[in-house]
Amino acid sequence: MVLLDVLILIVGFIALIKGADIFVDGSSALAKNFKVPGVIIGLTIVALGTSAPELAVSTSAALQGSNEIALSNVIGSNIFNLLSVLGVCALIRNVPVDDSIMKRDFPISIIATAVVLFMTSWEALFGGAFVNNKMLDNVGDVTRITGLVLIVLFIAYIVMLIVDAKKHPQEEDDIKTIPVWKCFLLIIIGVALIVAGGRAVVYSAKEIARIAGMSETLIGLTIVAVGTSLPELVTSIVASRKGENGMAVGNVIGSNIFNLLFILGISSSIHPIRVNLASVYDMIILIAVSIITYLFVAKDRKLGKFEGGAMIIVYIADVIFAAVR
Repeated sequence: MVLLDVLILIVGFIALIKGADIFVDGSSALAKNFKVPGVIIGLTIVALGTSAPELAVSTSAALQGSNEIALSNVIGSNIFNLLSVLGVCALIRNVPVDDSIMKRDFPISIIATAVVLFMTSWEALFGGAFVNNKMLDNVGDVTRITGLVLIVLFIAYIVMLIVDAKKHPQEEDDIKTIPVWKCFLLIIIGVALIVAGGRAVVYSAKEIARIAGMSETLIGLTIVAVGTSLPELVTSIVASRKGENGMAVGNVIGSNIFNLLFILGISSSIHPIRVNLASVYDMIILIAVSIITYLFVAKDRKLGKFEGGAMIIVYIADVIFAAVR
């Protein structure tokens, strides 16, 4: 059984890598055909496609009432995206950050996290986490109303991107021209491989983790979150190696916004999600590392090897904190 799980894991990784490669080609060519900047494609199509595993996991968890998995998957994936995905890309080569991401998308991702934190956990933040000196298991909720608000904010964000892209069309001469129908075919094939590979990796990793004796909570915070974020990791690495650095960064920031606003919005609209104190800590950590990463790139508009290494070390420390907690 263990050998079968390992085989599924390997096949999943192969599907992720090949799917990401095809997906980046199709998305880049589509950007050129419609005179849309690659960074916008990374923030929308690529981000939506690579976040499909998070959507599947969180929605399924919400339907089954597995609230901890639904929320920890989103928060854990965002932390992994920000620290590990961008950190690894920066170790491969310097990653320049587009001005539009610095001025618009990065701040939006930080504000979105803060909005979710305050809308769901304001009582805990202002001393409501304890009753009779005992810590509460449930310190807040992501209600259906909150979920609908998040979905509306996400739609407004997408509309803003589309309007901005139409105002500032760009040619990307270094990208080969591919017929539009073939671009969409490549994107569909890429998404199919990415989603299938992501699901295979998550399934096999969970089984291997159970055999190793890990708890369900820790699996949700680490294995599931990392597993569902593997498409972002692979896609961003492939994009970075191909010189599509705008797409690599745009994919990460776009995915984080997508996870917070759309996936959490859909999941909580299906079934209200309870928020425990651990999730409050994780959201605060996400805001903190987002601000730190923003400061890293604020001066030179790029992430170098030093910053990449520091981000990976911070992620390892966060995983250790989660395990100890």
